[in-house]
Amino acid sequence: MNELYIQLALLIISLIGILITYVLVPFLKARTTETQQKQAEFWVKVAVEAAEQIINKAGAGLDKKAYVLSVLNEKGIKVTAEQLDTLIEAAVYQLNKAKAAATT
Repeated sequence: MNELYIQLALLIISLIGILITYVLVPFLKARTTETQQKQAEFWVKVAVEAAEQIINKAGAGLDKKAYVLSVLNEKGIKVTAEQLDTLIEAAVYQLNKAKAAATT
């Protein structure tokens, strides 16, 4: 009878391990990625707005991008160059849209 309980306990422990490995871990990874993405979007938006305010000379796009990248590095946010370009374009679009709405 004790052997049956041991086998049952091992089966339950194995099932819990499977659930953790195949359900909980991917869920947590997805949540972390989503949270990190939202954090990156927030800081890119803040950095783009600051760059527009601080660096206001024409043709300074590369300087502004470098500024945004330095802010993200200070915050410990790691993004690829492609992700950074996409996030910056989205933030600049929103900023220009807000400026256009304010002047109308």
